[in-house]
Amino acid sequence: MILDTFTYIADAGWSVERLPALDSPSTLVMAFGASEFFDDPGALAELSRAYPQSHLVGCSTAGEIFGTAVTDMSLSVAVARFEYTDLATALAPVEEAADSYAAGEALAQNLFQPGLRGVLVLSDGHNVNGSQLVRGLNAVLPDDVVVTGGLAGDGDRFERTWVLKDGRPQSGYVSAVGFYGDRILIGHGSKGGWDIFGIERRVTRSEGHVLYELDGRPALQLYKEYLGERAAGLPATALLFPLSLRADASDTKSIVRTVLDIDEANDAMVFAGDIPEGYLAQLMRANFDRLVDGASQAALMTRNGFDADTPVLSLAISCVGRRLVLGERSEEELEATLDVLPEHTQQVGFYSYGEISPYATGHCDLHNQTMTLTTITETV
Repeated sequence: MILDTFTYIADAGWSVERLPALDSPSTLVMAFGASEFFDDPGALAELSRAYPQSHLVGCSTAGEIFGTAVTDMSLSVAVARFEYTDLATALAPVEEAADSYAAGEALAQNLFQPGLRGVLVLSDGHNVNGSQLVRGLNAVLPDDVVVTGGLAGDGDRFERTWVLKDGRPQSGYVSAVGFYGDRILIGHGSKGGWDIFGIERRVTRSEGHVLYELDGRPALQLYKEYLGERAAGLPATALLFPLSLRADASDTKSIVRTVLDIDEANDAMVFAGDIPEGYLAQLMRANFDRLVDGASQAALMTRNGFDADTPVLSLAISCVGRRLVLGERSEEELEATLDVLPEHTQQVGFYSYGEISPYATGHCDLHNQTMTLTTITETV
């Protein structure tokens, strides 16, 4: 695998004199950028022209990741030309949350061919129900196919997101790339680092990813009570207090859900994934040191069989809520990942509205408020 990473900043242009000459049917180009590129896609069009044979995927962000730096109004790009691995890409529409399961199922059916080893999914972050999307993927793909990815972001605005379709930013789509062959090595890790607090409440009314009541009380009212003065900044300020869910008191496995929107008329909250009725819910808050340590643990989970001299691409997808909490310390979690990964690792990625990865092994899950890492390399 030949790997190169670079950036584009509106005022400064590309960080390289010329785009790397790596175009081929076995080349993957990933580009992550601000939602504003929807209106001004010139730099994305340059990428499309430079790599006409390649598989070009990407999405909008709540902050672009390049190495250990976090930027806005930029593009973070990785170009990887594989020697032993075949690639395929697929797209599916997701105009509203109800389309999410069908989109995941269609992508998986399109990509599930002999030799499939991994799938990278980049989804619209506004119209999707991430839980249903991964259920559709899992309905088709076997456990030994590694599925990772994330939901596109739009800063803390939650207005519109985009995914690349035919080289242009478009809303209302989910894209995926499949990796085929015995020489591709895909590592994955996902960790949080939040602390739970307050009382545990029962989800007494919900529909899909919309939460109406906790312990019989309107969910939005409860959130506003906890947020106090910060309630004026909803839905963005709810990212500071995600929700931890578990099936019952004996369940040791919890899932985390983050807020995408609020429904004032119905005193409800819209989350990135399902909020099942009957589940137990508890608020969470940030612990700075544990957030950074969680990123380091995610990187440790990806390390399995790297060749000493082989290029490694690290795709870092971290939740927008982590960035809002960490603020100027956001780069610390990126430094923590690269401190663990091999010295020759090159890292790109984005802050997201949801992360997709297995918990440890097997089928993928939707995560919120995690640092999720995918490492990609080829064995020699």
